[in-house]
Formats: sequence, structure tokens, C-alpha cells
Amino acid sequence: MLVDSHCHLDFPGLAERLPEVLQAMQDNGVGLTLCIGVNLEDFHQVLALAERDPRILATVGVHPEYGEAEEPTIERLVELAAHPRVVAIGETGLDYYWQKDKPEWQRQRFRNHIAAARQCDKPLVVHSRDSAADTLRILREEGADAVGGVMHCFTEDWETARVALDLGFYLSFSGIVTFKNAAIVKDVAARCPLDRMLIETDSPYLAPAPFRGKANQPAYVRYVAEEIARLRGLTATEVARATSDNFFSLFRHAQRPATS
Repeated sequence: MLVDSHCHLDFPGLAERLPEVLQAMQDNGVGLTLCIGVNLEDFHQVLALAERDPRILATVGVHPEYGEAEEPTIERLVELAAHPRVVAIGETGLDYYWQKDKPEWQRQRFRNHIAAARQCDKPLVVHSRDSAADTLRILREEGADAVGGVMHCFTEDWETARVALDLGFYLSFSGIVTFKNAAIVKDVAARCPLDRMLIETDSPYLAPAPFRGKANQPAYVRYVAEEIARLRGLTATEVARATSDNFFSLFRHAQRPATS
């Protein structure tokens, strides 16, 4: 069984064709997907998907790109994360690509998410773009290693990867690993301990090489597994088994499907 550890099924391009997307998952051996919350205003849509179908789990958080979104308090995040279909806090983190002035509100929001994760004992889903040093510093300062988490769509170099791994975090690889020019990502994917690796689509974004430039979907996570298998000299089945086991080790409140 494959697990897509990060997608956005509630986004346009996927939400309106959900039956087709779920059927494609089944046809490609993808037994579970994690639908990521990016703001509180739309969280009810994410949760509704997870409540409706056992193949979908949810997270709750406010993405750093959403500067005008409702600001999440620690108490509100903890309250929403109490739902049994919510297995993590996030997507949270820092984004200095879109927020080039490195606003303090972004760092404080990140700290609130970490505090909430520690209170509810659920791991973090971390976004980091052009902000690796500050992201890792804040994770360390706030004791995020107590709950762990995943560095989603990892694109940094091996030295950054080592720091994240030392903090107890997992690295998640997306369709970027299939791109011909992604030498740094391929290098990290080849070196990351197999028991600390996840795979994802980030759909509807970042479709893997066979579909690059088109809408992504959870079924395509198989292409991520196949490329990692090629890089490591493994079979795709071995990568699928390892990354699925890793998913349930990290997201400890998630229940493994009976058919897996």
C-alpha cells in the first residue's frame, strides 16, 4: 500500500472530481491520503472529507502564506485537533519567498502551532521555503522534538536534512524528486534513512515528471516511490512498504486501513 502524506483534496481541481480521484487512488494502490489544512476558514471542508471517507485523514493549521487568514490561537488549534480524524498540526512553518520582509507574526504563528502540537501530542507538518535556518532554530527552541513531525516537500541540501533528522523529524519527498534538474533533492532522497522518509504529492501541485505541468493527484504518489526506488536500488514495493510504515509511526493517531 502507498500513502500520500500531503495533499489538498479540498482545492479546486480535485474537490469537484473527488469520486474520480479516489478511484484513481484505488487503481494505483494508494490506500490513504492526508488532506492538509491551510487556514481555519476552510478547515470544515477538510474535516468533512476525512469524516466522509476512511481513506482520507486531516490536519489543522494555518499556512504561512495566508497572511490575512484568521489567526490561530493555541487553544483553538488544540480544540480542533481533538477530532479523531485530525492526526497532525499544520501546515505551518515559515515562508520567506513570499514574505521577503520576514515578518515576526509569521514566526509567532509558527511557535503557536508548535505549542499546540505539544499540548495535543500530535506531530507537525512543516512548510519551509527560503527559511531553513529560522525554521530549524524555532523548532529547536520550542521543543518540537517532543512531538516530532515532517519537513514537507523537502528541497534543502543534505546538511539541512541532517539537522532536521537529528531533531527527530521525517523528510517527505514530492514529485520534485522526479524532475531532471532536481539533483539536490535526488541526493537527499538517496541518503535519507529509509525509516525516516515519507512520500507525498502536494496535489494539485508539483505533478511528477510524466505529468509535469498538469494537475497532480494522490494516485501519482506511485511515481515518487518509483523514482526513490531507482535512486536507492530498491523495488517500488519496498519503498511503498517502508514509507507507509513510517507514516503510521509518525502520525501515531492514524489508524491503518484494515486492507493494508
